[in-house]
Amino acid sequence: MARFVITSTGTDVGKTVFAAGLCGLIGAEYWKPVQSGLAGNVENDAISAARGNAAQSGTDRAEVERLSGARTHPEAVLLPQPLSPHRAAELAGVTLDPAAWTPPDAARLVIEGAGGALVPVTRQVLFADLFARWQVPVIVVCATGLGTISHSLTALESLRARGVPVHGVAFVGPANDDNMATIGDLGRVRVLGCLPLLDRLDRDSLTAAMRAAFSAGDFA
Repeated sequence: MARFVITSTGTDVGKTVFAAGLCGLIGAEYWKPVQSGLAGNVENDAISAARGNAAQSGTDRAEVERLSGARTHPEAVLLPQPLSPHRAAELAGVTLDPAAWTPPDAARLVIEGAGGALVPVTRQVLFADLFARWQVPVIVVCATGLGTISHSLTALESLRARGVPVHGVAFVGPANDDNMATIGDLGRVRVLGCLPLLDRLDRDSLTAAMRAAFSAGDFA
C-alpha cells in the first residue's frame, strides 16, 4: 500500500504543496488530522470541529483539493489560532486526544502533519510520537538553502530515535546539489527529488513539476 506521512523541518517549507503534488502523482487520498489556523497561518474566525465532508475554505485540506483534485478526509479538529496544536487547543479550550486519531482506511493515502516533526500535539505528545504509533513511512520535506542540513538531520534523527520508518526526503526550493547530497549521505536517507518554486501554482503546473522532479515508482 502506498501510504505516507508528510512532515518537514519546520513551518512554511512547502509541505502542503508537496503533499498535494504527491496525491496527484500517485492517485492518493489526503488527511490532515489537525489544522491550526488557515492556509498561510491566518487565524480562523471561530473554532469548529470537523463535520460533514466539505473542506473549509482556507484550510490545507481545501488547498490540496484545489491543487490535486484528490479525495480528502475531514480533519479530526480545526483550531482557530495559527499556533502549535497544543497551544491553539489550550487557547480554544479544547482537549486533544491524539490516541483516538486513526488514519483513514485507504490503500493510497497521504497524511500531513502540522509544522515540523517535533511540533507538540499536546504537552505530552509530539507529532513524531504519533508517527511512531502509526508506523506509516514518513517523508521529510526539506528546504534547500542555508541551514537545511542541520534542520534536516535533526528531523531525521528525532524520527529514527522513536522507531519511525523513514521513506526519504523531498526538497522544495531552488536546487542545491551539495546540500541535497550531504543530507542524503549524512542522513543515510533516500533523496526523492526537488520540487522547484513555481511562478504559477495551480493543478496543471504542480502536476507537471511533480512529474519532472519525482518518479512515481519511488512511492510504490
